[in-house]
Amino acid sequence: MTDDIRASALRTIATERAGLDALHAALADGLGQPFADAVAMIRGASGRVIVSGMGKSGHVGRKLTATLASTGTPAHFVHPAEASHGDLGMVQPEDVVIALSWSGEAAELAALVGYTRRFRVGLIAITANAESTLGREADIALVLPKATEACPNGLAPTTSTTMQIALGDALAVALLEARGFSRQDFFVYHPGGKLGAQLKTVESIMHRGAELPLIGLDTLLPDVVAMISARGFGCAVVMDLDGKLAGVVTDGDLRRKATMGGGASLRARDLMTADPRRVGLDTLAVEALELVNRSRITALIVVDGKERPVGLVHVHDLLSLGVA
Repeated sequence: MTDDIRASALRTIATERAGLDALHAALADGLGQPFADAVAMIRGASGRVIVSGMGKSGHVGRKLTATLASTGTPAHFVHPAEASHGDLGMVQPEDVVIALSWSGEAAELAALVGYTRRFRVGLIAITANAESTLGREADIALVLPKATEACPNGLAPTTSTTMQIALGDALAVALLEARGFSRQDFFVYHPGGKLGAQLKTVESIMHRGAELPLIGLDTLLPDVVAMISARGFGCAVVMDLDGKLAGVVTDGDLRRKATMGGGASLRARDLMTADPRRVGLDTLAVEALELVNRSRITALIVVDGKERPVGLVHVHDLLSLGVA
């Protein structure tokens, strides 16, 4: 029984993979130009992308809508059955409509398609039937290659929806890249959860100002110890006479150098580790955590463009964000 189940899963994946291979080949050939035209149409529109589809194509359409919106392309899903009951008012002349239908003959799309033709709204079809009503009426038809459904009855949308999702992702990514959408832009739309935490910069979470354990090169040992104890980061940041980062004195430095001669007359310059790990203000939190783990340290110094220490990020700050 287990072997049969495993074999079924492998057949499904193989069938859907064959569909993606066919889509890949189509994009490298005849589908490539209309795809590029669709990207250009969406980029040139001053309004939003309106996505619509019925049944499983509708579920794919909702996913495409969310992906577009989260990557810098304003998008909204309109249910085709609701469109003819007032929701057509959501579609404006400056918008572009993407309609998904594998057959291209979904009756529920008729009102939306007719509306786009009447008011000259750009219409992009994602269908497997170029000669269908949707395929013929669209300004740009993205015609998917024929593929075998993974369903043994050839009925349940499986391979077809996988191909629709992949083509939708390709559209979203092409638009993202064309717009130069950066990781910081991405953070604007993803401020919550683990992804949002990973996209935070150290500037947004660092300790600063009076919290910083700042000392000079000639700070005496007792004052170094007092500063480390007072701030609670397990280290003190050493600055030179120009206010630039000169080194760091950690609890470990104090222990290692406790047997040095000089006692209380020792100064920060005698105790510090020169050229400590530091990051810039725009370093991502996830990058900072990787550096902390790789360097086996507990805190990172944040410097500005002139190498002046302006902040400190402790490993506990990073872990509390949930970036690990």
